[in-house]
Amino acid sequence: MRNRAYTLACGVMLMLGTAGLGVAQDGGQQPSAREQFQHIHTPQSIDQKLASLTKDLELTPEQQRQVGPLLQEHHAKIRALLDKNPTASRQDMGPQIHAISDETHHKIHALLTDHQKELEREMVQREHNGEENRRSAPPAPAKPSSPPS
Repeated sequence: MRNRAYTLACGVMLMLGTAGLGVAQDGGQQPSAREQFQHIHTPQSIDQKLASLTKDLELTPEQQRQVGPLLQEHHAKIRALLDKNPTASRQDMGPQIHAISDETHHKIHALLTDHQKELEREMVQREHNGEENRRSAPPAPAKPSSPPS
């Protein structure tokens, strides 16, 4: 059970786009968490994340209307946390950011059908394995390699 919770927490971090940033900048100094996350938590990123979840989890229009505000709430909570702690490191802020993301993930997860939960599990597994976070499209049909006449 604990492993599942850990997997979900990791998945939500990936799913909500808060993982994968580099930590070193010029001179080897680590930027603050606020500096690292400011470009991720933007209104455009909320729209992109909703579009990504819609595609990956096959969200219905009604689910999209429910998930959008959850992503906005997530954004607002992260932004408020970073604004309150402008010089804190990513390492220091990590547990609080994880908790916010975990809460959001649980709310979204509760809206999903069994089929969508399976798609979510597969998405988390792909992300955990470092693979592309989108379900791959079917391969394009092969075209003959003969030169045009």
